[in-house]
Amino acid sequence: MWPRGDSRPESRQAAVIDVGSNSVRLVIYRLDGRAIWTVYNEKALAGLGRDLPSTGRLSPEGVEIALTAIRRFRAVLDGWRAEDVTAAATAAVREAADGPAFLKRVREETGLVVRTLTGDEEARYAALGVIAGQPDAEGVVGDLGGSSLELVKLGGLGGADDGATLPLGPFALGAPRPLDAERTRRLVDAAIAPHVERFSTKHFHAVGGAWRNLALFQMELIDYPLHVAHQYEMSRADALSVSRLIGRQSRASLERMQGLSKKRIETLPYSAVVLEALIERLGFERITISAFGVREGMLLDAMAPEVRERDPLIEGCEALTAARGVPSELGGALEAWLTPAFEKLTPVFAGRDAVLLAAACRLADLGVRLHPDHRADLAFEQVLRAPIAGMSHAERAYLASVAFARHTSATTPPEAEAVARVIGADRRQRARALGAAIRLACDLSGRNPRLLEKSSLSIQGDKVALTAATGWEDMLLGEQTAKRAQTLASALKLKLELG
Repeated sequence: MWPRGDSRPESRQAAVIDVGSNSVRLVIYRLDGRAIWTVYNEKALAGLGRDLPSTGRLSPEGVEIALTAIRRFRAVLDGWRAEDVTAAATAAVREAADGPAFLKRVREETGLVVRTLTGDEEARYAALGVIAGQPDAEGVVGDLGGSSLELVKLGGLGGADDGATLPLGPFALGAPRPLDAERTRRLVDAAIAPHVERFSTKHFHAVGGAWRNLALFQMELIDYPLHVAHQYEMSRADALSVSRLIGRQSRASLERMQGLSKKRIETLPYSAVVLEALIERLGFERITISAFGVREGMLLDAMAPEVRERDPLIEGCEALTAARGVPSELGGALEAWLTPAFEKLTPVFAGRDAVLLAAACRLADLGVRLHPDHRADLAFEQVLRAPIAGMSHAERAYLASVAFARHTSATTPPEAEAVARVIGADRRQRARALGAAIRLACDLSGRNPRLLEKSSLSIQGDKVALTAATGWEDMLLGEQTAKRAQTLASALKLKLELG
């Protein structure tokens, strides 16, 4: 059982200024306990590391673009407490001869003190960022920036162990010059070769805008129904196919392709070659895209240990519903009421059913203040595309289907074909059952958490039984109670025992 939200710390905002090799970015987050929400995101493609391989210095034009952006960011953050603002620079500033001079100008012109991350720190924060979005992640994280690639194993102290920084960012390999595929592949292979034994794994977590863009393009190619980059998974074959396709196109051809970021045309082929080589040399079988990286890793690292241990999916679902003004006690009470019955069912998400039940219970009243004729559809849409971490795409479709079934007895949710492509029939059926059970509990108790304690739901053989405590039998009266209970029994394909 997960702790209820009434003991959690208050929500707060945090800002991160990220001075990268390609982009300079300000991201403002809302932190609800363990849940991390992006509420504002602004970037400037400065290309600080563009000239680094040839001159050893930052791009003069990029320096001016970056300073202009940082001055604006400082204005946006006027009035913020210093402890709520983090500013960090990565590979380009770390490696450039004039990196310290650039940071001195930033401090003199804006008052901001920018911390330069070491390669080991950057790798560790990238791994923590992946864990911030997927606590049970295993394998190897690869964070591709403009100048470098950080590889790090997941596990060990702080969630990361045994990292390395390689000069495999697009600028380090030759961008913005047109890609020489054979030369670039030789460079990439030579850089990877000493690390093959250390980082060989079946599961790779890809961090960075270039690889997210490759994944979004692959979604377009296969007409994937759920355009959410975070936790999107590609098989080895699919990732190799899209990498080879992008890595072998001319600039003119890339500019004509739908779904590719025009701002990344110069660097995307290099990023594709790096991913192709990593897959082939390190043996990746599954590639998962993480929208979380160094910035989110720094936020996670700054959280209190007891907060870091919480589940981001449950916390995110609770925070999403709390924004609608629903008492936080209801979700925990629903979880306690439903768990004895549902834990007897055959799992449909190995090792994850309890977490998903807890999350679904926190979403129970997401649609409570929406129009009753539309709340089922609207709740479905919100959950399907909510920026909540900690769930796979299959789990996202499942929870959206639960949210739909919680508000209606209809069996066909919006985007039914899309849902069917992401989750199978057994999971869709279980989602209907869990949604029906939450609907029964809410109607039975009038959404009163304390009243739920006067009744119980259980599964006994081929029957689902709804009973009331002695003296509380009147709870079970009424046509609506019987109707809701029968809908649940039908969804579970069991007989109903009421009384």
